[in-house]
Amino acid sequence: MKKKIFVIDDELSIRMLLENYLGKTYDVVTKSDGREGIKYLEEGNIPDVIVADIQMPNLDGYEFLKQVRASGFFKDIPMIMLSGIESSQERVKCLRMGADDYIVKPFNPEELSLRIDNLISRTSK
Repeated sequence: MKKKIFVIDDELSIRMLLENYLGKTYDVVTKSDGREGIKYLEEGNIPDVIVADIQMPNLDGYEFLKQVRASGFFKDIPMIMLSGIESSQERVKCLRMGADDYIVKPFNPEELSLRIDNLISRTSK
């Protein structure tokens, strides 16, 4: 069975890129903001990895990350944060909040895919 990757990003182009690229290997589900993301999880969907943008309308990536990590059901889902901000402070903030990884946009989809593979192989043992 294919592993499920949950992508949350308000940029349609990024969602489409990741659906096409990661879809070759994974079952990919996308939503356009953190509020939709929380709703999707609360409907009982447990992805293998979450890839979430930081700058989003309605519920940003920080708030999404905080809510997921505070939840008993979802706190152990590996999360990779995407951001247009290339700053060590931003990375440190996300990692402190419980993110497993941080990738700066624009990114190479192959790199993201490898990071996802690594997270899945570490967490599924």
